[in-house]
Amino acid sequence: MLSERQKLILALVIRDYIDTAQPVGSKHLVENYTSDFSSATVRNEMVTLTEMGYLRQPHTSAGRVPSEEGYRFFVRQLMGHTELPANTQRTIVHQFYQIGSDMDHWMRLAASVLAHQAQAASLVTAPRPETARFKHLELICTRGRQVLMVLVLSNGEVLQQMLALGEPVMQEQLSGVADSLNLICRGLDADGIARLPAATTALEQDVIRLVADEMRRLHASVAGELYRDGLTHVLAEPEFGEADVARRALRVLEERPLLEDLLTRTVLASEMGGVQVLIGGEGHWEELRECSVILARYGAPGLASGAVGVLGPMRMPYGRSISTVRFVAGLLSNLLEDWHVE
Repeated sequence: MLSERQKLILALVIRDYIDTAQPVGSKHLVENYTSDFSSATVRNEMVTLTEMGYLRQPHTSAGRVPSEEGYRFFVRQLMGHTELPANTQRTIVHQFYQIGSDMDHWMRLAASVLAHQAQAASLVTAPRPETARFKHLELICTRGRQVLMVLVLSNGEVLQQMLALGEPVMQEQLSGVADSLNLICRGLDADGIARLPAATTALEQDVIRLVADEMRRLHASVAGELYRDGLTHVLAEPEFGEADVARRALRVLEERPLLEDLLTRTVLASEMGGVQVLIGGEGHWEELRECSVILARYGAPGLASGAVGVLGPMRMPYGRSISTVRFVAGLLSNLLEDWHVE
């Protein structure tokens, strides 16, 4: 348990360090924030907070900086609930409604807004249907025995796959197969398609099998297409001045298996709209040991969901970042629900 004075001093140290990236001394705190305590009293409390693991001292003669545990205590116990200013919320909403009902534009704008408001790297995954369902199929003759299959799912996601047929097939025959499958497959999931009665032709049977396989593969992936922005914000921070540190931190945005693991263990298993703050990798992700990640799940319950978040140094403005992630997740949920209704 921390005393009220210790909580105040810890909060002041963290807020000052977030702003300046410089170790904080007791004299600096007294001169700039509070005259209620003497410099000696503040110094003694900072020593105690260091012994308790909430602060650390980078160098013998330097001031203190927050530890991972200090940041966690600050976020969970001291910061309180924060909201974006009302005028900022109105501006963001106006931006989204200006671009219409294009899902790809929504995702790109969400990544841009998150990066700008939080001054961090942002990530947005396209909404993934809880059960992928067939909407439309096209088969396009390219050359020789090569055929392009274009599969559109109920959430608007488009899959493309090249097929190598045993012998050349005319476009008229391919269009006929696509028309037939569009009638019998619409609204079905992968299992439903696989249970369809045997097709009348070998070509139809091959296409049905491939469609079911592609839909199963998609369902096994927890995250949809990834949209990113703001990488320059992260690289500009002093914590990422060394190339190895920056490269390790950005792996989470570049390596699909790492991202899928992160989202599976955290936000995609949580309730819609809930915000999760990961500080220093939380002992699970070595790549994030110098970082904090703020994530939230958005979506239309029972239909589709995705994730939004920001990545930056542990010395990030948590109030602004958390409120931005929460607001964008809520806005995308509303837009996605309206999109499904339409």
